[in-house]
Amino acid sequence: MARGRTLTTTAISAALVLGLAACGGNDSGGGNGGGGSSSADKVGVILPDTASSVRWETQDRPLLEKAFKDAGVKYDIQNAEGDAQRMATIADQMITGGVTVLAIVNLDSASGAQIEQKAAQQGVKTIDYDRLTLGGKADYYVSFNNTKVGELQGEGLQKCLGDKPANIAFLNGSPDDNNATLFSQGAHSVLDKATNYKKVAEQAVPQWDNQQAATIFEQMYTQNNGNIQGVLAANDGLANAVISILARNNVAGKVPVTGQDATTEGLQHILAKEQCMTVYKPIQKEASALADLAISLIKGDKAETNGEAEDTEGNRKVPSVLLDPIAVTRDNVKQVVDDGFVKAADLCSGQYAAACTELGIK
Repeated sequence: MARGRTLTTTAISAALVLGLAACGGNDSGGGNGGGGSSSADKVGVILPDTASSVRWETQDRPLLEKAFKDAGVKYDIQNAEGDAQRMATIADQMITGGVTVLAIVNLDSASGAQIEQKAAQQGVKTIDYDRLTLGGKADYYVSFNNTKVGELQGEGLQKCLGDKPANIAFLNGSPDDNNATLFSQGAHSVLDKATNYKKVAEQAVPQWDNQQAATIFEQMYTQNNGNIQGVLAANDGLANAVISILARNNVAGKVPVTGQDATTEGLQHILAKEQCMTVYKPIQKEASALADLAISLIKGDKAETNGEAEDTEGNRKVPSVLLDPIAVTRDNVKQVVDDGFVKAADLCSGQYAAACTELGIK
C-alpha cells in the first residue's frame, strides 16, 4: 500500500487491551521456537489496514509469519484496520507485552512518530516498514525505492501515450502517506519534461479510498468534458476506480491508466488492455528484508542495510534496506505469475483465459 533520497499516548485501561486482544487480525501465538534469541524476545508487527491494498493480509502477514517461525522467533502480528488510535493501542499492548523489536506501517507520520517515541523510551528498537515515518524515531527503514516507483509509472504512461499531445489527470495516493508524495514526485520528474503533455487535473485520494477515487475522477472527467487522454493513477485500486468511470463513458481501454502493486485485478485490467501498466514490488523480498532485519536485532547480530532514507522533518538519515520495483506491462505479466506472486488460476479465470493462453501464462 516504496525513498528518492528526499523523503520530504497515554496509558490504556486493561479492559481496552483485553478487548483488542480478542479482536481479529491478531496472530501472536506462533513462532515460539528457540533460535538464538532469549525466550523473552519477541517481534511485534503492526500492519495498517485491509482496505488500501489486499497485500497486507494476503502477502505480508503469511510471509512474515513463515520467516519468524523458520527462525524460531516469537512474534505478534496485528492489523490496525485503518484506525490510528487502534494502532497506538496495539503498540502500547505490544510494548507492555515485552516486544523488543517493533515494526510498523504507519497510517500517518504524526501517529507513527508517537508510537516510535514511546517505544524508544522503553528501549524497544523500531523499524519503519514500507512507509517512512517523518519526524519519527525508527532505527531502520525497509521499503522499495518509492521515487523509482513513480518514475516507472511516468515512463509507462509516456510509453503508452507516445508522442502525441495529451491531457493527463493525476490521481495520487493519500496526502498523509509519504510514499504517495514520493510516487508523485517520481512521476512528475518524468512527465513534466514532456512538452506535449498537459496536466489538466490532479488530486490526492484520502486514505487511498477507492470509492472516493471514483468520485474524484468522475468530477475530473466531467470538468474536462471527457478531454483526458491519460491517467496517472498511483496504485491498482485507484486505477480500477478510474477504469470504472471510463467504462461508464465507453472509453475504457482507449485512455491509458497506470497502477501499482500488481494485484490480480490490476493484472486482469492489463490483460484486457484497459490498464497500461502496473508496478510490481516483489513483497516476498520486502517481507524477507524486514524479517531478516528484525531477527538480526533480536539475536544481537549486525543489521545489514544498503542505503539511507532522508527524514526531512526529523533532519536525520535513517539506515535503510531499499529494494528495486519492476514495471509490468502486458509483455511481462507472466513474470509476476512465475514468481508465485499471483496464481494463474485466479488471474486467468473467465474472460481472461484467452489472453493468458496468448501470453503463455499457465
